[in-house]
Amino acid sequence: MCSVFQIVSETSSFCYNIRNVAIIAHVDHGKTTLVDQLLRQSGQFRHNELAGECILDSNPLERERGITILAKNCSIDYTDRNGEHFRINIIDTPGHADFSGEVERVLKMADGVLLLVDAFEGVMPQTRYVLSKALAIGLTPIVVINKMDRSDASPNQVLNQVFDLLVDLDADDYALDFPTIYASAREGWATTEQNNRPKDANIHALFDAIIQHVPVPAHNQTAPLQALITTLDYNEYTGRIGIGRVFAGTLKSGQDIALVNRNSNGTRQRIGQLLRFEGLGRKEVDHIDAGDLFAVVGLEKFEIGDTIADPDQPTPLPSVPLDEPTLHMIFRINDGPFTGKEGRYVTNRQIGERLQRELKSNISLRMESRDDEFLVSGRGLLHLSILLENMRREGYELAVGKPQVICRHENGQTLEPIELLVIDVPAVIMGTILELLGDRRAIMVRMDNRGSRVHMEFEIPARGIIGLRSRLLMATQGEAIIHHRFHEYALWRGEIQGRTNGVMIATHTGQVTTYALGQLADRGTMFVKPSEQVYEGQIVGEHSKQRDIPVNVIRPKPMTNMRASTKDETVSLKAPKSLTLETALEYIEDDELVEITPASIRMRKYRLKEIDRRRQIRKLAASQSQ
Repeated sequence: MCSVFQIVSETSSFCYNIRNVAIIAHVDHGKTTLVDQLLRQSGQFRHNELAGECILDSNPLERERGITILAKNCSIDYTDRNGEHFRINIIDTPGHADFSGEVERVLKMADGVLLLVDAFEGVMPQTRYVLSKALAIGLTPIVVINKMDRSDASPNQVLNQVFDLLVDLDADDYALDFPTIYASAREGWATTEQNNRPKDANIHALFDAIIQHVPVPAHNQTAPLQALITTLDYNEYTGRIGIGRVFAGTLKSGQDIALVNRNSNGTRQRIGQLLRFEGLGRKEVDHIDAGDLFAVVGLEKFEIGDTIADPDQPTPLPSVPLDEPTLHMIFRINDGPFTGKEGRYVTNRQIGERLQRELKSNISLRMESRDDEFLVSGRGLLHLSILLENMRREGYELAVGKPQVICRHENGQTLEPIELLVIDVPAVIMGTILELLGDRRAIMVRMDNRGSRVHMEFEIPARGIIGLRSRLLMATQGEAIIHHRFHEYALWRGEIQGRTNGVMIATHTGQVTTYALGQLADRGTMFVKPSEQVYEGQIVGEHSKQRDIPVNVIRPKPMTNMRASTKDETVSLKAPKSLTLETALEYIEDDELVEITPASIRMRKYRLKEIDRRRQIRKLAASQSQ
C-alpha cells in the first residue's frame, strides 16, 4: 500500500498520495504540450483557466522561440477511477543542451521521470544526456513514445532504441523493465497498447502510470528537518523566493531554521511565508511535510544548493554536481559613438551588478572580472545569447566579443570540447553536408537511411559548431534538422577555417543613402538599409571577396547640372541581410564585437578607426617576424 500524506488546507482536510515526477526529453519532443494535456484533463481547472498552448512557457523568450528555457513546476490534484485522491507535482524541464543545468538541479525534486521520445526521431543527443542524469541519481523512467499521430511514426524501432540506450548507460534491471505509454500530446490521448487508441481521446493511462510506477517519496516526518533549495524566484513585493523539496521532517511557517550552504557554513534564520504549489499557482500554508515541494519567503542570502535544516542538528544535503561550461566570451561596455542613445544601463558597474544577479540563479554560468571587461562562461552559444537578449530587453547596452571554446591543458597536451552532432537531411544533398563538416574536423560515427532522409551522427569540435547552423540551413534550403550536445574533451584537432568572406566597414558616421548602397550593390551583401544611422568602424556588409574593405555608405548623390539617360529610373536594392543576435555572434571574428542595445544589434571592428587597425596589423606582423 502507498503511504498517505495528510495535507491540511485552510478550509478543509484532504487525504493525498504524493507523486513527484519530472518530464525529460530532447528538445521539441513535446514535453510542454504533454503538460498542457495533463493540466486540462486533470479535472482541476475550468476551461477558461487554461488558455492557449504551452501554458508553462510563460517567459516571453520561451513563447517567441518555442523552447523551454527555465524549469517550472505545477501541482495537479487528481482523482483516479476508484475515487482515490493524489497530488502529482510535475516538473517541466528544458530540452536544449545549453540549459541542461536547469535539468540537473530540479531532478533532485523528483522521484521518477517521464522520458518522452518522438515516435519518428527516436533517441536524440539530449535524450541520452537527460536520461543519464536521471539514472545517476537513482530515478527510473516511464517511457512515453509521443507524437504517435505522425504518419511516419515507428514506435517499435524507437522502443528498441530506448532499451539499447538504457543498456549503454548501465541501467539496472528495474530500469530496463520500464513501462511504456504511447501518446499524442497534440491530440490529447495516451494508451498502454500501441494499436489501441482510446475511443474518447483521454490521457488517463498516463496518470495511471505515474500513480503506479513513480515511487512514493521518502517521508520520515519525525527526523530532523532537511529541505533543499533547488530553484530561485523573485517577486517585487516579497523579494527572493527559494523553491525546493522537503526531504525529512516538517517545514513550518515562522519556525527557526539553520540555513547551511555548500561549504557547510550555517546561519540561524526564521521562515517567513511558506507556500505550496497548487495548480499553476502557490498557496500559503502553515507547514509542508516531507516529500512535498515548497516555496519559502523571508530568508536572507540563500543560494541554490543550500539546505534548510534543524538548527539543533544542521546536517546539509549533498548538492548536485554540475558539468563545467564549454564556451566563454567577453562582455564589456559599449564605447561606440551611439552609446547611451538607446539604453538606460550603460556603465561597467551596472553590467557587473546585472551579471552578479544572474549568477545567483543561473548556476551553469561563470564570470571572471578582467580590468574593464567580464569573461562570462556558459554551456553554449544559446545559453549566453539568452542572457544577452534578456539584458537588452531590460535596457542594457553592452558589447561582446567572439565566442571562444574553453580548452584544457593536461600532461602538456591541449584538450578541446567535442560535441556529438546529429543531422537529418534529404539523401540527395548528403555530399554537400559531408564536405562542409569535413572542413570543420568532424568525424562521422553513424549513418542510417530513414526513407528519403539520412540520419548522421558526428563527433565535432565545439568551435566547429559556431556558425555551422546557418551554413547548414543555407546549404540544404532549410531542410536540415540539427541537434548537438557536449560529448567529451579530446585532443586538439587542428585549425578550423573561419569566415571565408571579408566585410565592408563604414568610413563615416551618418545616415545611409540609397545612392551609396546602389553603388556598392555588386561588392557584396549589405547589412544596413537606407536612412539607417551608422558610424565609422561599423560592419555594414559582407564583401564578396576574402579581404575587408572600407566603404562610404552615407555618400549622397552628386548634385550636378548634367542630365543622364537614366535620371528618372528607380533604384532597386536587394533587401539587406537580417542578423539576429545568435547569427551576429556566430559571424564575427576575433577583431570584431557585437554591439547590443535595446533597439539594435550592430557588428563593429574592435578598433573603430582604420588607421588604428592598420597599426595593429603592422604590430602583429612585426611580433610574428621576431
